[in-house]
Amino acid sequence: MVVVNAQPGIFALGTPEHGYQEFDLLPGAQPVDLVTAAASLVGPLSTTGGVNLVVGFRPELWAEVADPAEVPSGARGWEEGIAGPDGFTMPATQHDAWLWTAGGDRTAVFDNGRAIVDGLSAVARLRRETAGWLYRHDRDLTGFIDGTENPSLLEAPEVALVPGGKPGAGSSVVLVQLWEHSTTAWEKLPQEEQERVIGRTKPDSIEFDDETMPADSHVSRSTLEVDGQELDIFRRNVAYGTATRHGTVFVGFSCEQFRLEEMLRQMAGVGDGIRDALTRYTQPVSGGYYTVPSIDALRRFAPPEDD
Repeated sequence: MVVVNAQPGIFALGTPEHGYQEFDLLPGAQPVDLVTAAASLVGPLSTTGGVNLVVGFRPELWAEVADPAEVPSGARGWEEGIAGPDGFTMPATQHDAWLWTAGGDRTAVFDNGRAIVDGLSAVARLRRETAGWLYRHDRDLTGFIDGTENPSLLEAPEVALVPGGKPGAGSSVVLVQLWEHSTTAWEKLPQEEQERVIGRTKPDSIEFDDETMPADSHVSRSTLEVDGQELDIFRRNVAYGTATRHGTVFVGFSCEQFRLEEMLRQMAGVGDGIRDALTRYTQPVSGGYYTVPSIDALRRFAPPEDD
């Protein structure tokens, strides 16, 4: 059974504008100071700022301040990159906190992003900031539909949240990466070859059957199966960047970090040497894991509400 007291922004689909900010503690500041400052933003920004706000912390930092019952098992920061057998690498760029703002217009996301930086300025330094948006409603910058295999909103909590009765119930582990696209090289490929790279048809996102699915397709390498059972994650990806430098913000939520880690290892070809063909046209430039606490857990750190 899943306890659905998660931060609601995880499941708030349909927001076209997004902002992502990653912070590190200032010298002399304590982990509890950062958690308290972030928790004090969640209520005001989510209810009066016209945005959804999701807050995550480096797993070790959260574990230091939280009750053990509020800490997901196996969650840990990304400290070492992943290296594939052919030299392909995924970098680790872990920070102490990640805040994701999503709203209906750029102004709301911009204004609230500034409020976040100001609200955390006494305890944390902004280290990375990324603006994102929905590209062509449901596609990524390859032109393919993104998130075809995402669970429905009825099923997503079971996939994304730690279930009731386990440590960290109602929380999630999120993987955040920036993938920069080599758009010129990608667009030189004929559509048929692009479809073989992805493992789906481009116009209508129909998955290839087992007989025609390439072993190095993105579908093959990003699908995780254990003992014959497919283990899903919940993706909230968007596009980012400018006309000349751009890519995908990968935001993947899971009830356990294992699923996310194994997906990345498969994509890099660790173990069997089969690298995801899509990684020849997109390159990860950042990567970190964050614990996204439940609302109940965050509430303990928020200041009391005024009457």
